[in-house]
Order: sequence, then structure tokens, then C-alpha cells
Amino acid sequence: MDATPETEPVAAAIAALEGRHGTRWIGVDGKGATGKTTLAAQIATALPGSVVVHVDDFARPDLRGWERDRFVRQVLQPLLAGQPGRYQRWDFDRNIGAEWHTVPVGVPVVVEGVSATDVRLGVPWDFTIWVEVPYEIRLARVLERDGDDGSLADRLDAERGRVRAGTAAAGSGRPGVSAALGCLRLAKAMPSA
Repeated sequence: MDATPETEPVAAAIAALEGRHGTRWIGVDGKGATGKTTLAAQIATALPGSVVVHVDDFARPDLRGWERDRFVRQVLQPLLAGQPGRYQRWDFDRNIGAEWHTVPVGVPVVVEGVSATDVRLGVPWDFTIWVEVPYEIRLARVLERDGDDGSLADRLDAERGRVRAGTAAAGSGRPGVSAALGCLRLAKAMPSA
């Protein structure tokens, strides 16, 4: 479903989890600087006991993308087995492991970041959101947040043409990717953090 003024994303996520118990999975995906982290924090605030897992905690400068295998090994597999997940945040700037985080069993888990809902992960999503904002807003946010090392516009232009195929949040033209999965395509600008 597309977001409308009547479909507020936090309310939609809460509604999707209504009546569900155990570990519940919410994916917040989209291109860089669309407000995914802000939205994930808002959802977590509205869902008591929830935990946000940032894809950026698995990103390394010597690796394109992020360590999906480590996410699966340290977060997904333990939770699916009824055990707490435990992962080490990667300090991207220093390129070393940083502090450890625990993800308890039986709580809403909000996974956010670029390609967070990659179908190859095998996460049993209860709800996903694709956040989309205009290129100009994204560019302004990245410049404000990260500055520009001279390659920023080229990176965003390259990302601009990519299709979100392979992500659960991309949807399939139907309301939801499967009967168990709600998918909200959010096409309004979320405030940046």
C-alpha cells in the first residue's frame, strides 16, 4: 500500500503487529538519507520493548554494502531459534569491532538501513516500509550530515537509478509480498534526525 495522509507509517506498523506475539520483525528500507533511522526510532518508541538494529552497524569500509552473513549469524538465526541475538557494532571510521548489543527474544525488532529488507536474508518480516524522498532532499541531507568528499553526487546519482528489486519492502504490485507480510511504500519526506 502507498502511504497517504490517512496512512501514517508508525500507526501502520503498530496495526500490522496487532495480535502477534513473540519476536516480530519490521523492516525500514530505502535509499540513503530518506529518514529511515528517524522513522525506525519513532516506530521503536511506539512499540514498548522494541529494539532497533541498524544495518550501518554491520557496514565496513573494506566491504561493499554490509555484512549480511554476520547479521544472519548474530541476530537472525539466534532469534529464530528462540535465543537472544548478540552482535558487535562495527566502528566504520576505525574499521574495528566496537561494543556488543543484545537483542532479546519476543520483542519487536526494527531493522533499518539501505537494503535492510534484502530477501536473501530470510527474515520472516511482519511488516516492511520502503521510504522514498526526492533526490534533492536526500542530497541536502547527506551534505548536511556527512559533508562532501567530492564523490557524493556521483554516488547518489549511481544509486538514483537502482531498482529496489530483491527487497521485501519493494513489494510486488500487490498489497504485501505474502499473506503474512504487510508492506507500506512511504513516498513522503520524513524529517531528518
